[in-house]
Amino acid sequence: MLYAIIGEDHAGSLDKRLAARPEHLARLEQLQAAGRLVLAGPCPAIDAPDPGPAGFSGSLIVAEFDSLAAAQAWAAADPYVAAGVYAGVAVKPFKLVLPK
Repeated sequence: MLYAIIGEDHAGSLDKRLAARPEHLARLEQLQAAGRLVLAGPCPAIDAPDPGPAGFSGSLIVAEFDSLAAAQAWAAADPYVAAGVYAGVAVKPFKLVLPK
């Protein structure tokens, strides 16, 4: 089943985000290589594709996991969690409607 993982950044966490980004991306690339990643990306803190020093307000990942518990465990082990980038992470079942 698909799950949406929604991370909300702490204010002012851009430096921590940038430092942990290589590890974070490596985990996403593993999901992609396994054919389980639908989409992933950050949410700019301002209305701009490159927010510069404004940074990001969070991230969205949609991926396939065997269960909600497995998705939650994967999200809890994210380098952004360990680095203190995320103030909180929500994991929700997700039903893809479009595109088909």
